[in-house]
Amino acid sequence: MLAFLHIQPGLTETIYRSMDPHGQTLYSDTHTPAAKPLQLSKQPAREKYRVSKVIDGDTIVLENKKRVRLLGVNAPEIENRFRPGEPGGLEAKKWLQGKLQGRSVYLEYDRQKTDHYKRMLAHLYLPDGEHINLSLVEKGLATVSLIPPNLLHANILIKTQQRAETKKLGIWSEKRYRPQPLTRLTEKPFGWQRYQIRVRELKRNRRFSRLIIGNNIDITIANQDLPLFPPLETYLNKPLEVRGWVSRRKNQFSIRIQHPSALILY
Repeated sequence: MLAFLHIQPGLTETIYRSMDPHGQTLYSDTHTPAAKPLQLSKQPAREKYRVSKVIDGDTIVLENKKRVRLLGVNAPEIENRFRPGEPGGLEAKKWLQGKLQGRSVYLEYDRQKTDHYKRMLAHLYLPDGEHINLSLVEKGLATVSLIPPNLLHANILIKTQQRAETKKLGIWSEKRYRPQPLTRLTEKPFGWQRYQIRVRELKRNRRFSRLIIGNNIDITIANQDLPLFPPLETYLNKPLEVRGWVSRRKNQFSIRIQHPSALILY
C-alpha cells in the first residue's frame, strides 16, 4: 500500500521513500534517517517534432499532421469564415510563424496530453531552450489561460504577464482589452473580455459556486476547482477584475473561470 505526502513540483530534485510501522510506503521531500532518496529529473521529458504550419498564435500543426494547442496561454483570434479577428491576433500568429515554421520544436506535456478536440496539449521549446508559451506572454502577444489540472509553469506565466501589463506591451496597450464596467448584459460579447465588477452575493449547488454580479450575470466556478481559490467570501463587495469568455443561456450570462488568476482583487 502506498501513501504520498505533498511534494511541490519544481522545488526539489530529490524525494525520499520510507516505510511506516504499518508497512505503508511513504514518499516525501523531507529526509528522515530511514528514508532512501529517489532522484527526480531536473525537467520533464520532452519530445522533438518538426512544425509544418502555424494556425494562429496558440495553435500549430506538426509534420505528422497532429495539431498542438499551447498550454497556459490564449492568443487573440484571427479572422476566418466563422468569426471576426481580434486586435493582436495576426501579430501573434506572425511572431509564432517566425519562430516555429519549418523548425524543430520540443513538446513538454502536463497532466493531460490531449483535449476534447483531440489536439495535443503542450509547452513548446526551441532547441536553444526558449519557452515559446512564456515568450508569447512576455511580449504581450497572448494572455495567461490556466485550466486545471494543467498548471505546469503557472507561477512564472502569471508573473510574466504582470510585467507585460505594467509595461503595456502588445495587447495590453490596446483599447479593446481595457477593463470595462459590468453590472448587466443584453448581448453576448465576442471573445476574451476584462470587466470591472463587484460580487453582490454567493450561491452554491452540488456542482458549481456562483458569484452574483448583477440581475442576469454571474461568475461560475466548478466546486472541484475551489481548492485553488481563496475562500469565495474574500471576493464579496470588493472591487475586482474578471477575465474570460461570456456564455449565454436565454437571458442569463455567465463567465466561467477555472483558476484564481482570472479574478483579480484591486
